[in-house]
Amino acid sequence: MRFVIITGLSGAGKSQAVKYMEDYGFYCIDNLPPTLIPKFADLCHQSQGTLDKVALVIDIRGGMFFDDLFDSLENLEELGYEYEILFLDASNKSLIKRFKETRRTHPLLSEGSIQKGIELEREKLKELKKRANNIIDTSNLRTAQLKNELMNIYVEGNDSDNLIIYIVSFGFKHGVPLDADLVFDVRFLPNPYYIEELKSFTGNDERVREYVMNSPVSVEFSNKLNDMVSFLIPQYIKEGKNQLVIAVGCTGGMHRSVTIAHILHNYLKEEGHRVIMNHRDSSLSLGRKR
Repeated sequence: MRFVIITGLSGAGKSQAVKYMEDYGFYCIDNLPPTLIPKFADLCHQSQGTLDKVALVIDIRGGMFFDDLFDSLENLEELGYEYEILFLDASNKSLIKRFKETRRTHPLLSEGSIQKGIELEREKLKELKKRANNIIDTSNLRTAQLKNELMNIYVEGNDSDNLIIYIVSFGFKHGVPLDADLVFDVRFLPNPYYIEELKSFTGNDERVREYVMNSPVSVEFSNKLNDMVSFLIPQYIKEGKNQLVIAVGCTGGMHRSVTIAHILHNYLKEEGHRVIMNHRDSSLSLGRKR
């Protein structure tokens, strides 16, 4: 039996996640009082396989009942019932934007600063996050990417490590991604922008990638980049990091950065890592001069 407790910050995507879990065959309950978790788990085990995949959303909407969660988890362990915790997180900037878009107030503060409510909730959930089996940061995730992450973990069983790697190609003239952990400048590589038949395409086009990589410098740089990132990933995992944002930049974010991002993405996927790629500026640079 797979018994998953979905929790995390308000606005981080728990409602969307539980919809996808239903699509994957989980019996889902939203906002169950934590005191009822052991009784519900007992009911599931008595169902003789009828309820073999269960997901419960437990969060601070439960108010004072939320404080009973750790007692309920200890009760599950005493009863010998296994469970997993999925924690959905997001940056303060992303959460504030989502609250403003939906015109919702924060559950912990009916009045006042949204950021203050988020900070209070982070503190309240700090210990629970430490106990999570899987942490998904949804700051940079589209809904389809969240669905794929859940599929990787709960359908394909790919939860060997908790690190999600985001590879972002960008143009320096549009600004460096603020959330980047590692930034690589590839403006020294051959530039297809000055080739008339290639300038209107991006690194998503095979002809552009062939032009960029038709250079010993490009090949050597790509190989060294792959080696260095491979070395760093286990160190970040050991540190407990749950997301790594790798930004690759060229002038406009259209050709060279997209090419190198593709190669790095494919390499890390083949290595078995959970990787999400985003070409932030490739469409912005079309038709513009540098």
